[in-house]
Amino acid sequence: MSIDMQLQVTASLLRRGDSLDRLSTGLTLLGALLGLSQYVLSNPGTWGVTCSSGLLVLGLWQKYWAVRVAFDADLFQRLARSAADLGERTQALDQALTALNLQSAERAGPPWSQRIAGALKLLRRQASLVAAQVLLTLVFILAGPWLAVAG
Repeated sequence: MSIDMQLQVTASLLRRGDSLDRLSTGLTLLGALLGLSQYVLSNPGTWGVTCSSGLLVLGLWQKYWAVRVAFDADLFQRLARSAADLGERTQALDQALTALNLQSAERAGPPWSQRIAGALKLLRRQASLVAAQVLLTLVFILAGPWLAVAG
């Protein structure tokens, strides 16, 4: 597969992070509403506050990775459009990242296979945090009524 096609495919995969981010934002808002409802009802149970806090922390952490994934998606898309002079553009990219303190000068110049693998690793981190949010939400939904009866 040519490098321009690899860059296009990687950019396309990284753009899926936007869908994950929207799902996470909804779950984070659900966590915030859950936490607020615990205090409005004057019944702040530890279970609800714990789930709410967990959803908020996971959501904020996911948002950090979503920003990084979106940044990489834009870079890969831009570089894929001009793959003919990729060597020059790669050097320019490394210089720009170093000038903006987004990358150390020692880390400049890895092959594109490593850059692609690193970008996809960020997407996997983002997806795992969203999966943790979904799991925590399901646990709360399924265990909440049992804990209310027991506690």
